[in-house]
Amino acid sequence: MPDLVIRDKKYLWHPLTQHKTAAPPLAIVKAKGARIWDDRGKSYIDGIASWYSAMYGHGNEHIIAAMHQQMQQLDFVMFSGFTHGPAVELSEKLLAILPDNQRRIFFNDNGSTAVEAAIKMALQFFFNKGEKRDTLIAFENGFHGDTFGAMSASGLSSYNGPFEDFLLKVVRIPTPKADNSEALLREVEGICKEHAVAAFVFEPLVQGAAGMKFHSAQGLDALLECLHKHDVLCIADEIMTGFGKTGRNFASDHLVQKPDIICLSKALTAGMFPLSITSATEEVFAAFLSDNVAKGFFHAHTYSAHPIGCAAAIAAMDLLASESITQNIGCIGRSHQGFKSKIEQHQKVREVRTMGVILALDLEVTTDRYGSLRDRLYQLFLDRGVVLRPLGNTIYVLPPYIITEQDLALVYKAIEEVLEIV
Repeated sequence: MPDLVIRDKKYLWHPLTQHKTAAPPLAIVKAKGARIWDDRGKSYIDGIASWYSAMYGHGNEHIIAAMHQQMQQLDFVMFSGFTHGPAVELSEKLLAILPDNQRRIFFNDNGSTAVEAAIKMALQFFFNKGEKRDTLIAFENGFHGDTFGAMSASGLSSYNGPFEDFLLKVVRIPTPKADNSEALLREVEGICKEHAVAAFVFEPLVQGAAGMKFHSAQGLDALLECLHKHDVLCIADEIMTGFGKTGRNFASDHLVQKPDIICLSKALTAGMFPLSITSATEEVFAAFLSDNVAKGFFHAHTYSAHPIGCAAAIAAMDLLASESITQNIGCIGRSHQGFKSKIEQHQKVREVRTMGVILALDLEVTTDRYGSLRDRLYQLFLDRGVVLRPLGNTIYVLPPYIITEQDLALVYKAIEEVLEIV
């Protein structure tokens, strides 16, 4: 066992890991572009961009240069009572591409805390108006993070199990499909009559942790319109979908109805720095304006609007707007479509779906989310020099935008080879 892994085993507690049964972690010592290297010199194609974060490739020189320049000018200052150029510039850039109704930017430090802030904003929005609204609506099998508010909105028992008795009040609904729209609207109408609903928390169009499950844009639009009629605040969790992954800057760009609050992280800084955003409409912001100090949003993170993280995000947004990245996103989408046509009739494949740079295929088997089959699939891909983390019986690919055609072809080849083994 490599020395790094021995030292790790002695001291560390890894996320999403049952340490009694899990295999030793892989020791990674280098990353560049779409590849990472272990301590034995073997390279792996990062087929999921390290949890959909390193979308412009590892070690991107443009982002590194921006961070290096920023840390020499202003490394860090608390954001309560102060402001700085990188935070203002990032806010301007974000609001220029976010849906038109977004007007205010609140900084956090990761995806979970972005959702946590959003939920607290929604609950206090009504509290400040003298209304007690204590209920959230959320999709079945959604995932929004691991802090308590975010976890409450999530619907995956593998994460929530021990904490179910301690969570916020949430009513869960199915995702909108082509055949359930009218029934779903009737259900939501009933929920709004029976409960004091403050907010609807949702992943727009794609439920990531659920297995890259897609739902109807038209149905979601109808759902948002219905909820807005009941003055329910709609919170779009775009932590996974944001910054080009669905083929547009944001999944919300596929909708006519726009969310009141949007949560962003992951590709925001291209995985270079922990930072997140909760954006809101001017109406939401205005509910916190008062001569009564207690009506302000007293929620803060030490590293809010970290200047180096903001610099990384600004540089990442420059890349997102570049012609080369735009072309690459289109190329990956077309490659996924081609592979879908090739693999969807495979006897071991139940369904294949693509959207933007997301490709997901469900196997014709039933398995636990972190069961033995999933672990075997993960190892089989590593053996072939590809990092893919199956979600139960779902294999998905969400590569960095800079991946080469050759490396993407190797990812597809690994999937085909593994299908012949399992």
